[in-house]
Amino acid sequence: MPEEALVSTQVSDGLTVLAVDDEEPALQELAHLLSEDHRVGTVLTAPDATEALRILGSRPGAGPGESGVDVVFLDIRMPGLDGLELARVLSAMASPPPVVFVTAHDDRAVDAYEIGAVDYLLKPLRSERLAGSIDRTLATRAQSRPAPLQPVPQGPPTRPEPPEDEVIPVELAGTTKLVPRSTVRFVEAQGDYARLHTTEGGHLVRIPLSVLEERWREAGFVRIHRAYLVSLPLITELRLSGSGYVVRIGHGPGAPELPVSRRHTAALKRILRGRPPREEGPTGPLARIR
Repeated sequence: MPEEALVSTQVSDGLTVLAVDDEEPALQELAHLLSEDHRVGTVLTAPDATEALRILGSRPGAGPGESGVDVVFLDIRMPGLDGLELARVLSAMASPPPVVFVTAHDDRAVDAYEIGAVDYLLKPLRSERLAGSIDRTLATRAQSRPAPLQPVPQGPPTRPEPPEDEVIPVELAGTTKLVPRSTVRFVEAQGDYARLHTTEGGHLVRIPLSVLEERWREAGFVRIHRAYLVSLPLITELRLSGSGYVVRIGHGPGAPELPVSRRHTAALKRILRGRPPREEGPTGPLARIR
């Protein structure tokens, strides 16, 4: 393939992006939309996984286990090695690039997120959703950079910064709603799906509860039941009811109460008792254990 076919656009600065799709019109549209984002500097294109791997292996400055690109936008259904298989190959690198899946099919989102995809875009593409993927790519790159050495602090210790908020895209009737993780009070399993319960209502996403449990552990979410994952800071009460323990989420007469399974009760008690004391109130709930 001639070099000009690989580079769709190039400017002095910005992300180096690889777009992979076996359908030429879709590949050109993706490359064009990416090139319109001011944060993208170079767009490389490949019609299949074989060519994508060749490009990744020949990028200047890429050392062993490195890709030489900042993010890969990847179709799923392709002849030969498909997008999911290619993503698994990339994940074995010492420094794998973030992957964004771009597909006309919504039935592989679970597999994509289990691999560690940054985002999952449905065709036809919209520039605003593509921009959101670039946002998440930049956030992922920032988190993966080694933290600079800090001087030893003088005085009392400070509380560590919380993890960066994640945004979950929710597709509904052709509209994409971006739900911040910080607005989620608890998550309920519904088969292969999960329902995100926020202060504004519920949102169904095709991500298993087990995947969210792993991804959101560092953000303070804890499993209390095979069907429930809750935001630990929002638990205001753990008490014994007629059929077992329940937790109360938030304050007021309408605050939801969720069951705690027997296998999770002891671990939840230890977590709650190990938390520093907090004042009762909307930003500092006091967990009561009875």
